[in-house]
Amino acid sequence: MRNTLLALLAEGTAHGYELKQAIEQTFGDAWPPLNIGQIYTTLGRLERDGFVSSAHVAQAGRPDKRVYELTEAGREEVRDWLEEPVTGPRLKDEFFTKLVLARLPGVASLNGGTDARALIARQRRDYLQSMRDLNGLLLRQQRNGGDQTTAALLIEGAILHLEADLKWLDVCEQRLT
Repeated sequence: MRNTLLALLAEGTAHGYELKQAIEQTFGDAWPPLNIGQIYTTLGRLERDGFVSSAHVAQAGRPDKRVYELTEAGREEVRDWLEEPVTGPRLKDEFFTKLVLARLPGVASLNGGTDARALIARQRRDYLQSMRDLNGLLLRQQRNGGDQTTAALLIEGAILHLEADLKWLDVCEQRLT
């Protein structure tokens, strides 16, 4: 959220609700629903850290609003973020951690003994349901038309990650059961 808000503020000053709308317009249904409080909390931290500044703007017949803009440190932060590669492979996968630790005797005794096959099957069902949900979202976007390129790319990327995760579950099942 932090870098997303900074990048959007590179487009110009905005208040929190405008930033929420910009995220929704930019990412469409592919972005999880946003809580406006989370946006304002993040903006407060960014201001505290010197990446944005704010000012109150009077509005006729309405309460003042607070608008935010990037500082030079904020511009530098966005440049650095854009230039830095995203962290490599997921070596700290929560499911794999569960799978390994659930096999320990003390942990297994907490729930009557955990069967690796059952854990893998539950995870597979979850991945398959997520894949169905994402495919449905992609179809709805295509039916609705409009420029949904950004959201479609995000959804298609998530589907490809799920396909890889499903293949990986097959490997886990073969080796650990």
